[in-house]
Amino acid sequence: MSERCSVDTMPPRTRDDDVRAERLARYAKGLGHPARVAIVQMLLRLDACFAGAIVDELPLAASTVSQHLRMLKSAGLIQGEIDGPRICYCINREALSDLKALVAGL
Repeated sequence: MSERCSVDTMPPRTRDDDVRAERLARYAKGLGHPARVAIVQMLLRLDACFAGAIVDELPLAASTVSQHLRMLKSAGLIQGEIDGPRICYCINREALSDLKALVAGL
């Protein structure tokens, strides 16, 4: 085994490492479907959007889009605000910055 791949030289994992890994895994699960990636791209492009506009943009049933929005919200990547009978979604900028930092630290 080459020295670069030696497990003996790796520092021990810390609780912070585990917490970062859990956050990254949660974000990755949230982005784990092409439709959810498309929703995030759309929200980044538009800065905010009503659920109905997202449904109009994607070739998916409203119930399917709703499930994807729920997954993204659960992952912490988007936020939803009720505006009368509609829900307006936007990117959670803090979570997106966190995701970028976690990926950069891989």
